[in-house]
Amino acid sequence: MGSAQTTILTVNSGSSSIKLVLFSAETLKRILEISVANIGQRNAMITLETTPNQKHTQDIQADNHEEAIVAMLDRIADQLSPDELLAIGHRIVHGGQKYDKPIAITAGVVENLKHIAPFDPEHMKTAIGLINTFRHRFPQTTQVACFDTAFYKNMPPVARLLPLPRKFEALGLRRYGFHGLSYEYLLQRFRERAGGTAMNGRVILAHLGSGASLTAVKNGKPLDTTMSFTPASGVPMSTRAGDLDPGIVAFLHERTGMTIEEFNHMVHFESGLLGISGTSADMELLIRESTHSQHAADAVNLFCYQIRKTIGSFAAVLGGLDSLIFAGGMGENAPIIRENVCEGLEYLGIKLDAQRNMNHEFLISGDDSTVGVHVIHTDEAAVIAERTRQIIEREG
Repeated sequence: MGSAQTTILTVNSGSSSIKLVLFSAETLKRILEISVANIGQRNAMITLETTPNQKHTQDIQADNHEEAIVAMLDRIADQLSPDELLAIGHRIVHGGQKYDKPIAITAGVVENLKHIAPFDPEHMKTAIGLINTFRHRFPQTTQVACFDTAFYKNMPPVARLLPLPRKFEALGLRRYGFHGLSYEYLLQRFRERAGGTAMNGRVILAHLGSGASLTAVKNGKPLDTTMSFTPASGVPMSTRAGDLDPGIVAFLHERTGMTIEEFNHMVHFESGLLGISGTSADMELLIRESTHSQHAADAVNLFCYQIRKTIGSFAAVLGGLDSLIFAGGMGENAPIIRENVCEGLEYLGIKLDAQRNMNHEFLISGDDSTVGVHVIHTDEAAVIAERTRQIIEREG
């Protein structure tokens, strides 16, 4: 590690957002965070945080990710010296069949990612564009790809199968699983807070953000997960539909003339909480509106119902349950969602402590609960920074 190269930058892009975090390469402590939300919308906003007590927000014009990243890099240019930047680590949502561990990005890797792009068109095109942008901005800096799907490389074969003709396996059609970087971090933190015995027990992890998924883990290894071939599957999310009857595709085509492209857009950007409520994908707003809007209440209740149902099925996969962990924006910040999800799960041994839940404590289950229910703030950027440094140290 060169003495002058003292920082690592992590890049995490979503369908309408980008988050950059600058770390000390030596200590992996945060130096600054900058993010853009609502890309492509009128209310696009950039947020820069240099310390926990210094946060600045500003409305910007960002019609696409390229415009957003240029605006972000311009605002932190004085703190992002090419001479000090050791490496850039990217969260790549889908690794396809090829990538099951972090890897330094070469021209060949970019070509492979283009080949994988049809597996995840909603994220991969943007990710490749950002890789190219950083290559032009920092041509001498190593870039590293960290894959969400790599966490599931040892998931049991039965959990990876899709009930389709076997000939399509050659195309890569199987269940992959996502949010792997988040789950890797949560298990690390759970070990630190609760110990190795708890971490190696029967654990259900619930990453409940704008994208939402659950994963069943035993002995620190995933046994099953809700997301499948793409991140649009599983439980309902902010704007994604989650699992659907495939017959709906032909029905909507016949009755409305809906094309494949229109259906794909609908299930990614117009469904989930937004589709059910008809007003918003924002859970905080929907909770407030649920007292006087049946559609808002339906959105909240269906979201929690599907998660509760998944917890029951995953407990069967695990042969019981020792720990349940909530993370993500809704999982970390919405006590009413955690309460709603856990309601009726007393048969599994889950009993929440109302005050602990309202206070967002690490342990929110009651003393009489046989299952530990926890809240952990997830941090994908920390995992990306750590894995990026490991790649540089191994190859340098």
